[in-house]
Amino acid sequence: MKRFAISFAALALAFAAQAQVSVKEPWVRATVSQQKATGAFMQIVSAKDAKLVQASSPVAGIVEIHEMAMVQDVMKMRAIPGLDLPAGKAVELKPGGYHVMLMDLKVQVKEGDEVPLSLVIEGRDGKRQTLELKVPARALATPAMGQGHGMKH
Repeated sequence: MKRFAISFAALALAFAAQAQVSVKEPWVRATVSQQKATGAFMQIVSAKDAKLVQASSPVAGIVEIHEMAMVQDVMKMRAIPGLDLPAGKAVELKPGGYHVMLMDLKVQVKEGDEVPLSLVIEGRDGKRQTLELKVPARALATPAMGQGHGMKH
């Protein structure tokens, strides 16, 4: 009985560690026929300092974490190796900023689809957890979070 209690306590601690990262308002921009790339957007909050280090989806051949930034008066997009998630602070992935880029799309992403997306979060201790999401696709013309930003890739 004591062994069961210890095992249950270990399981509860493991579950608590897994629940320390939350994702709010995720969405993927729908595509048109033959379009080969789109973006995924969301807010990520981690209870402890962590980093988004990887993303994947079965609908895309390549999935990367990207940032858009002004470089010598030109907006440029580039892949980054990870995105810091400071403890307790919402990190927003949005058009025109940080986002998850889905490239080499295998299917058209249509409004109303649910796109499977896996996010790998690494804690300061080097331990990784994977969040499995079903992300709704929004219409191409849908502004992000009430903003009129477009996504240009």
